[in-house]
Amino acid sequence: MDQAASSSRDAQGLPGCYRHPDRETGIRCTRCERPICPECMVSASVGFQCPDCVRGGSGTGHAPTASQPRTIAGGTIAADPRLLTKILVGINLAVFIAVHVRTSLLNDLVLIGAWPPAPFEPTQGVAGGEYYRLVTSMFTHNEVWHIGFNMLSLWWLGGPLEAALGRARYLTLYFVSGLAGSVLAYLLASPTTATLGASGAIFGLFGATAVLMRRLNYDLRPIIALLVINLIFTFNPGFNISWQAHIGGLVAGLVTGYAMVHAPRERRALIQYGTCALVLAVIVIVTLVRTAQLT
Repeated sequence: MDQAASSSRDAQGLPGCYRHPDRETGIRCTRCERPICPECMVSASVGFQCPDCVRGGSGTGHAPTASQPRTIAGGTIAADPRLLTKILVGINLAVFIAVHVRTSLLNDLVLIGAWPPAPFEPTQGVAGGEYYRLVTSMFTHNEVWHIGFNMLSLWWLGGPLEAALGRARYLTLYFVSGLAGSVLAYLLASPTTATLGASGAIFGLFGATAVLMRRLNYDLRPIIALLVINLIFTFNPGFNISWQAHIGGLVAGLVTGYAMVHAPRERRALIQYGTCALVLAVIVIVTLVRTAQLT
């Protein structure tokens, strides 16, 4: 490599391909994170891998290792990368069918802050100790269009995210985002307003997908355009949509998603799950504060 080429790369801040040092690149192998040029990039289920990782080697000339391949977030690569997404869709569909077979079940699952309002006793809803509603409302839908849109979004966003993060991290992201959406609705919406739907968790997947695409240097314009369209519908008063649940899920998805894909390898699990624990701690605190206000 001549001095001019080295100075140019230093100025631009781009590393050279580990196999072709004179070629600058902004792409890294999703498994070993070494820089790779277009000639060395091998398409994988998520992002690109280097030739050594595709062959199963370590890049040091030694025999292939026996360790399991990992996703970009450090999760184990599963044989069925959409298994949890299928299960989540199935649970939502099962609850949808159940509430239409037994209509009274709907009132027991939706998110209601407090009913009847104080000072009547006993208080029902989350403020009355029915904290399970923060979770059950995430899987409850009433209209066909509502569950149809949410399940299409879950399938489109969830599958690639599950493959990229691994099952445990993906499921954690989903529930943290959904709970954040439920809690913000509990905090800011009228306590007598019934809130339901997987939209909070879906918006969390939107946020995490944007972070992942940015991490892999993909074009962000399609996901940003889709997110903007959804936000326009969210804040349109004619659609009667819980903007609190959407924003809560989106913020939680951005925060936890960033921790998932940007955590350094040395302390990856600690940072990833530590961030999720901090978000959950905020969720618990907000829930207790709101409950104290309503009781």
